[in-house]
Amino acid sequence: MLCLHGWPGGASDYRLLGPLLADAADVVVPHLAGFGNSYTHHDVTRPPADFDRDHQVTALIEVMEDLSLEQVVLVGYDVGASVAVALAREAPDRVRAVVTGNLPGPSALEPVALDLHRRSEYWYQDFHQLELCSQLVDGHPAAVRSYLDHFWSHWGGRPVPVDERLVQDYARPGAFTTSLNWYRSRSSTLYGALARVEGAPIPPPVELQSTVLWGAKDPLFPVEFASSVTELLPHAEVQVLDDVGHFTPIEAAEEMAAVIRNYLP
Repeated sequence: MLCLHGWPGGASDYRLLGPLLADAADVVVPHLAGFGNSYTHHDVTRPPADFDRDHQVTALIEVMEDLSLEQVVLVGYDVGASVAVALAREAPDRVRAVVTGNLPGPSALEPVALDLHRRSEYWYQDFHQLELCSQLVDGHPAAVRSYLDHFWSHWGGRPVPVDERLVQDYARPGAFTTSLNWYRSRSSTLYGALARVEGAPIPPPVELQSTVLWGAKDPLFPVEFASSVTELLPHAEVQVLDDVGHFTPIEAAEEMAAVIRNYLP
């Protein structure tokens, strides 16, 4: 299993899921480049483009090669779901299956870019483009805690407190700003949708077995978006979890483990 976290997250997002499957698989949980514990002080001098989706995929393929990972079950949510699909598209021969949290397709997201009512949930993606965001939050532990806690409480269905290790990782000077490079590289859902509205091509679907666990209480990707999943994963089974929000590996660790176990040899 190669498990990919979201924002604002890190490897600790899989602290509940990993132990449930340790008897059946090697559970590999990297910090995505520029996020959480992966941050180094050299990262602040690198351009946002170094942390975009393509660079994340390249780094993960290197991880798979270094660890001799073959036929992995890719697991992800949020940023990790987006990267998982891109990684499966780039290296399908290395992937057995894809299991993600909420994963809207292009037809669901493109209207969001133009719909002010929908777009109000995505305010943070615009805010993350501003230097003001870094000035207010970066290097200030109390501000980091409050900011991260907003998302963990607002996006969650089953109550989940923000993990203390996550606060410590993002509170280091420069770490929070570096995590914003995903958004500043225009890799986020909103800016990807805007790019497609402006004529950017839609990547081809990934023809692998897959399951999407859809948290019906996710305000960011509501359940009506679920019908668009097959635009990305044509063979996906969608399972709706009525009392789950955005953070699938934490909120629904047992349900996610059961799905993953079905794909393991």
